Amino acid sequence: MVLLGVAGYLVVQYDSGGGSGPGCRVVSGKGDGATYEFTPEQAVNAATITAVGTARELPERAVTIALATALQESALRNIDYGDRDSLGLFQQRPSQGWGTPEEIMDPVYSAEKFYEGLEKVPGYTRLPLTVAAQRVQLSGFPQAYAKHEPDATLLAAALTGHSAATLTCKGRPGTTRAADAEAVRAALARDFGGGTLKPAGAEVSDTADPPAPSPSPSSAAAAPLADADVDSDGRTVTLSVRADADAGQKAGAQGWQLAHWAVANASELHIERVAYAGREWTAGGADNQWRVLDGSTDGKNDGKNTEAAGEVRITTAR
Repeated sequence: MVLLGVAGYLVVQYDSGGGSGPGCRVVSGKGDGATYEFTPEQAVNAATITAVGTARELPERAVTIALATALQESALRNIDYGDRDSLGLFQQRPSQGWGTPEEIMDPVYSAEKFYEGLEKVPGYTRLPLTVAAQRVQLSGFPQAYAKHEPDATLLAAALTGHSAATLTCKGRPGTTRAADAEAVRAALARDFGGGTLKPAGAEVSDTADPPAPSPSPSSAAAAPLADADVDSDGRTVTLSVRADADAGQKAGAQGWQLAHWAVANASELHIERVAYAGREWTAGGADNQWRVLDGSTDGKNDGKNTEAAGEVRITTAR
């Protein structure tokens, strides 16, 4: 029985990308050696929180505040328990008007509600993080958010795309969903909002993907983030990042956000490979890093130019 238990634990760890420790890692793009390690479950939730903030066209600081809050409240896990009737990523309480239990347990909905509260805080981007978070949460431990600011800052920089090739995950892709590019498209539409992702060649007025599980009023009207097309192999989603001719840096950030989102969701969505800006991440790779593709014109290419920021390719496993 003991041996069976140990074997079962190892299988779960392997499937989740856990191995001997956390399955995902983000490093500082500033070269200061700062790192944060976390699980695939936390990666999925962090990517969702960030995508919702991006869809609302909020600054990176707002995302940092949201991530630090969720780290404190739930350790970035969508838990169905808490103090009194608190639930979900942000431990929101149905009895305090945050929504129904079913709504609060939807990560997209709960992130939207947090950002709605944050946007009502005057000058929140200039406030200390713990003060801004407390104005929304009304926690009994208002200083607790501060200790998560360094990790949240690293996550926000990577997941908003402002820090290139800094988020990686190890282990093989999970099997919780079919290896289907349409599942990837549906998850993108869920997190970023139906109006932010459109099929290649479609007119802006006809961009809506199937509606997300929780409607997002603010994100539904946002400008399309990228054109999307499913390759003939049925396994690959190609995202052509939309940008004006003089908006190369913005295009690069959008591209890296989508690329990092895909890596964060690799276990959940059975994603095998992600390529962008002359680099590629592969699930189960020997070093779990972004490697420079053969033929890339610049090994230091970070996607911050329009030529490099053209396409993000997300390939699911067979």
